[in-house]
Amino acid sequence: MLPLPGFDELHQRADARSEPASIAVAGADDPTVIEALGIALERGWVRPLLVGPEAGIRATARSLGVDLDGMRILHAEADQVAPAAVAEVRAGRARALMKGQIATPSLMKAVLDTNSGLRTGRVICQVVLMEIPRDHRRFLMADTGITVQPSLEDKADILRSSVNVAHALGIALPRVALVAATETVKSAMPETLDAHELTRRHEQGEFASCLIQGPLSFDLAYAQDAGDKKRIGGTVVGAADVMVFPDLLAANLTVKAIMYTADCRFGGVLGGTAAPVVFMSRADSPQTRLNSLALTLAILDRDRALPKSDAIH
Repeated sequence: MLPLPGFDELHQRADARSEPASIAVAGADDPTVIEALGIALERGWVRPLLVGPEAGIRATARSLGVDLDGMRILHAEADQVAPAAVAEVRAGRARALMKGQIATPSLMKAVLDTNSGLRTGRVICQVVLMEIPRDHRRFLMADTGITVQPSLEDKADILRSSVNVAHALGIALPRVALVAATETVKSAMPETLDAHELTRRHEQGEFASCLIQGPLSFDLAYAQDAGDKKRIGGTVVGAADVMVFPDLLAANLTVKAIMYTADCRFGGVLGGTAAPVVFMSRADSPQTRLNSLALTLAILDRDRALPKSDAIH
C-alpha cells in the first residue's frame, strides 16, 4: 500500500492549486502567523482574513517586512476574536478557520457554540500528521488536543475523523492502530477493552474503508521489528497510518515528546467540525503553521471533489 504523503508533497499539491482558499485567522497579531501567511499568500495557497486587533496586526507585519496586500483585516477586540473568525466561516466568506495567537479554550468556546459555531454532532478532535524522515514513517495521531477522556462512542468518532483525513490524503484503506500500553486485553485497563470492542465492531462491518487492529502498543503500531521480536503479526503492526489514542493525556504527551526530541515534521487540523480548522500550538514555528495549512488544504480539496456520503460510517 502507498504511504501517507509527506509535507514536501503536500506543499507541492498546495502550490498546484488553481485558486487560493479563503482562510479566517483567529488571533492574527503574531509573528509566526503573519510570516506563515505571507509565504502561503505568495505561493497562491490562501486569501487570508486576519481577525484581531488591527493596530497589532499591522505593527507585527511591519516588524517582519511582510506586505499585507492581498490580506483583509477584520478588527476585533480580544474577547470577540474567536466569535468573529468563526462567523466568517459559518457565513461562507471563509472556507476554513485557522488558530493563531489565541488560547484553545477561547477558540473552542466559539467553535462549539450551539447556535453560532461549527458543530456537526460529531466529537471534535485534533488530528496531527507526523513525519519522521529517519525512519521513512508518516502517520496520523488523534486525539492530541481536545477531548480529555473520550468515551467508547467518542473514540468511534475520533476514529472516523482520523480515517477521513487519511482518505483526504489519498490513502484508500488506511491501517488504524488503537493504541494502548499493551496489546493484551485486560479488565484493569479499560482502554484495552474499548480497543477490543472497536476492533470487534470493525470485524462486523462498521468503520468501512480502513483496517483496524487493537489494542496495540505504540512500538507495535510504529515498528515492524517490534512485532517480529514480540512475535505479533497483523496488517497494522509496524505499518499504522493512523494511531487513535485512549485519552488526551496519552496522545498529547506522545505527540509533544516526538515533536521536541525527534527529527520530525508535523502539522495539525481539527476533525468533526463543519469546516476544517488549521490547529496547532501557539508555540509552533512558521514552518509548522505552513505544514498545517498544507494539510488542511488537502482536506478542503477532497471535500470539494467528493460528496459528503463518502465519509465513513
